[in-house]
Amino acid sequence: MAGRIREEDVRRVRETARIAEIAEQHLQLRNAGGGNFKGLCPFHDEKSPSFQVSPAKNLWYCFGCGEGGDVLDFVMRLDHTTFSETVERLAQQYGIELRYEEGGYTPGRQQGRRTRLVEAHKIAARWFADQLGSPEAETARQFLADRGFEQDAAERFALGYAPKGWENLVRFLRGKGFTPQEMLEGGLASEGRNGPMDRFRGRLIWPIRDITGDVIGFGARKLYDDDNGPKYLNTPETPIYKKSQVLYGLDLAKKEIAKSGRAVIVEGYTDVMACHLAGAGTAIATCGTSFGDEHIKVLRRLLMDSGEFRGEVIFTFDGDAAGQKAALRAFEEDQKFVTRTFVAVEPRGLDPCDLRLAHGDEAVLGLIDARVPLFEFAIKSRIEGHDLSTAEGRVAALDAAAPVIAGIKDQALRHTYAVRLDSMLGFLDERFVVARVAQVNRWQRERAARGERGTHQGQIPAQPGRQPQAPQRPAGFRPDPRDMCQAVQREVLKLALQAPALVAPAFDHYEVDEFTAQPYAAVRAAIAVAGGVCCELAQTPNWVAEVRTAAPDDTVRHMVTELAVESVHRTADPDRAYADGNLVRLRVFSAERRIADAKSRLLRIDPVRDADEYALVWQELTTLETYKRALLDRGAEALYAPGG
Repeated sequence: MAGRIREEDVRRVRETARIAEIAEQHLQLRNAGGGNFKGLCPFHDEKSPSFQVSPAKNLWYCFGCGEGGDVLDFVMRLDHTTFSETVERLAQQYGIELRYEEGGYTPGRQQGRRTRLVEAHKIAARWFADQLGSPEAETARQFLADRGFEQDAAERFALGYAPKGWENLVRFLRGKGFTPQEMLEGGLASEGRNGPMDRFRGRLIWPIRDITGDVIGFGARKLYDDDNGPKYLNTPETPIYKKSQVLYGLDLAKKEIAKSGRAVIVEGYTDVMACHLAGAGTAIATCGTSFGDEHIKVLRRLLMDSGEFRGEVIFTFDGDAAGQKAALRAFEEDQKFVTRTFVAVEPRGLDPCDLRLAHGDEAVLGLIDARVPLFEFAIKSRIEGHDLSTAEGRVAALDAAAPVIAGIKDQALRHTYAVRLDSMLGFLDERFVVARVAQVNRWQRERAARGERGTHQGQIPAQPGRQPQAPQRPAGFRPDPRDMCQAVQREVLKLALQAPALVAPAFDHYEVDEFTAQPYAAVRAAIAVAGGVCCELAQTPNWVAEVRTAAPDDTVRHMVTELAVESVHRTADPDRAYADGNLVRLRVFSAERRIADAKSRLLRIDPVRDADEYALVWQELTTLETYKRALLDRGAEALYAPGG
């Protein structure tokens, strides 16, 4: 039976391994005064650095969570290793030979599971690298050359090649003393019919290292057409490889990230290589998973991401639809950083590897330097595709972008982007846009307080006054009491169904686009198809049934039924005055939208070059404003005035 590590050797490891050096492999440390250093604690999530290291005492302590100890305690707590594993790992790192009780020194005799698996991966990585020079690996070398990576690049990133055979690596590791169970547990082998077989075969290999530089897994790229596996095959989850915590290239980039206060997130292994070779040494990538919470925690510690120290995180994505979708997913995680976040999208759809190959190193650096704030990118992505030349298009774009801005935690930043959104959309009414964003922000906070889902950025909560997220489901549609425009639209439609004579003949002159809520516009269209409120059927008990028949689908029929049975607001017996008041208010809202549209168009017209068009729009604006004043002054008498 193997004995314990001798106490004097444990003491040597404790004294030799320096806590500041070990801690700096995982987080950025800054001067805290008195010879101590501080950083963001790796054991709990915090916004301000409360983790302190005392090099003189070789101890650490966090004033936030209360954890502390010596260098052995730090490694055990961080990597979840046993005492023996931790001592052996640090002894290997600092070149200390360990001796064991009851048998003296025996290399590997008392090694823990993690130490054994790391050693197996270290040996496997060297073996893969040796195979890259073999005749069989010509395809792998050509793959790299086609992407602008020569031999020195392959050596810099320790790339390798897995031969096509079934048991090449398994036999090699068995000869080095590793058991089949260790190979299977470490993800180096898979279970075959006759025992373990190589997991990676006929593939280009990237070693994946943890932040300290230990090889803990591999990424493998398909090279041959007869390979039926995925394009990229990664090490599965193992005791030492957790993909949600691993960032490829971090071992190479961590010092530059800490020094420059910048991290560049790319999408693949070749993109990391391209960025580093181009001079962007802070590039890193996830390994077979999306960028998430655990990755953020790792980066925040390296960036000293706090109110006191703020750096940059730049996400690079392809310019295609998938790349934009990935960028918006990153936006969901954005505010878990204190630091500033940006996005760099190559408009031609080139990733950093292809960009470097086509246009050189300067193009890669230029892509990163041309970054835009992630908030701005997310907002612009939401309003793309909307017709901003129409009032309806601008309203739709506002509703698409408002949840993004409403989700910004920083109140000042939220207000700033709301004002900028007004300029982007051309409303010329900052108060209206800011109020709309504030309203959505309240909805999100109220839903979050109730524990409801779907309150994240980029999603309008299903609230009264909002169109249901799934319109095919005939759920009730309720306007928010604070949204007077939709409330008036609802009242007018109820009157048109329940008391059509009260709104005749004016109602039939209202266009469908005056009903800005899509369900209400659909009901207005169905009423028109049924003949309008002036038709003979409108004066019979079959009127609602006729409108239901004219409805195009069950959703609209459901809404017609709902409006036909809901009581008219605040009165059981509506009269003409009540009907006229709602008709006038609806037309005022319509006139205001058209006025805003005309003003926006004027801003986009050159009054010198396009003088005739400018004059026509100006005349339209003048007519609309006159009509609005008439509605406010004379009420129902002005309903048929020009401009209506």
